[in-house]
Amino acid sequence: MTLFTSFRAARWLRTLNLVLQAFLFLTFFAGLNYVAKYQPWRFDLTRTRQFSLSPETLSYVRNLSRPVHVVLTLSPESDSADVRGLIDEYVNATAEHPAGRITKEVLDVYQNRRRAEELGVDQADLLVLISGDKRRVVTVNELYTLKNKQRESFHGEQVLTAAILDVSSPGRQKIYFVVGHSELRLGDADPNRGLTSVRDQLKLRNFEIEEVDLTVTRRIPPDAALLIIVAPQSRYSRPEQELLRQHLAANAGRLIIFLGPGQSAAALGLDDLLLDWGVLVHDDWICDTGAENVSENGDLLIRAYAQHPITKTLLEYAAHLSLGAARTVIPDPGRSLGGGLSTVTLAATSLTAWGERSLRAGSLPRYDPGIDTRPIPGMDPPDRLGIAVASERLGVRDNLPFSVRGGKLVVFGTGDLIANSRVDRGNLAIFLNAVNWTVDRDRQLSIPPRPVERFQLTLSAADFTRLRYTLLLVLPGSTLLLGLLVYWTRRA
Repeated sequence: MTLFTSFRAARWLRTLNLVLQAFLFLTFFAGLNYVAKYQPWRFDLTRTRQFSLSPETLSYVRNLSRPVHVVLTLSPESDSADVRGLIDEYVNATAEHPAGRITKEVLDVYQNRRRAEELGVDQADLLVLISGDKRRVVTVNELYTLKNKQRESFHGEQVLTAAILDVSSPGRQKIYFVVGHSELRLGDADPNRGLTSVRDQLKLRNFEIEEVDLTVTRRIPPDAALLIIVAPQSRYSRPEQELLRQHLAANAGRLIIFLGPGQSAAALGLDDLLLDWGVLVHDDWICDTGAENVSENGDLLIRAYAQHPITKTLLEYAAHLSLGAARTVIPDPGRSLGGGLSTVTLAATSLTAWGERSLRAGSLPRYDPGIDTRPIPGMDPPDRLGIAVASERLGVRDNLPFSVRGGKLVVFGTGDLIANSRVDRGNLAIFLNAVNWTVDRDRQLSIPPRPVERFQLTLSAADFTRLRYTLLLVLPGSTLLLGLLVYWTRRA
């Protein structure tokens, strides 16, 4: 018997063959994992391109100058599959760009309280974007468009790309609150006269906040992205009025004004400025006799809004505004329609409200025809009194309209909308939206929203019964029959 025909050689050859097979098997999978790790190929086969960023987004994020860390805060009930997938796409798109790399972190704010306190967040469903010493907070609900309180479309890529570009930019937009006329103050923690709550909300959104007294500085700071005036009580001087007018008109500035009842716009020295921008402020006090339009503590409830970026959140979530003393603010009926001026009534009262012009202490409000303020026929919204107006002037050059940065003005007919005691869901939403709109915070990226796909399986009781018996009897029985068949085949 030769060496190669002996039983011992056969056993060695068989063993060597098995070892080689195992070695080839392991090296094959090791090489496959190496290629997958260092030379990955990704294909998006979904119908709506759910796992692909748009070319516009890719061109931005692959040229970031600073890294961005994205923290997604969750709770056990959070539904964030779309958001997680989107963040993963940003991480993958910048994996080879360490200078502007995007990283992610998923945080359960209830399980990891220490990390949540480090970030300064205490609620779930937030996106916290951090780049250096800059940060910005975006809620998960801002990434969706709602219809009938249902998520209809997902525009998270547009919102998140704009937020990433904002937080990674070297500069920080600065908001100045005008003081010197007994306005509400940023450093005051008083529930009715303080603005500490809204100050903290603006800082969370990566704004720098300061106060400016125009009677002292005699100029508007050149780095002012936005001026805010909250409930002034004394008249602005002629130089101050001119500074505000120049800021809006000549410098295409931005201004938000809160004017409660008690003093007319003329008494404050702001009437000419407001009329220049097509805004008419009445010297009245809004009253409403509808029980559903007044809260238990006497606050005026506002639920009527126009379609506008400032009111988008309120419309989608059917949120209301809660106002204290309020006055009528409407577009000026006699305003010039030329010059690129656009005015919109953002929010309005109910159909039963009127503007009381002769309210006396201790007396019940009563509508007096011919004296009190009623809606002007033909003005939108019909049969309602406006309480907030947005005015924008578009740049015009050579008789042709261009998308040139123009001034923006928002006027609220109440002085305590953002006071500490009133910064709730609706009031905070309309204020933050007004800030974002005036400073062009969210860039209008040409990224289309994606529909939110829902799949629903409907089974009747009979269907459930058939499914139960199939799982309990048919599948195990089929396996048993197959085993018996194999057994009898091998015996034969």
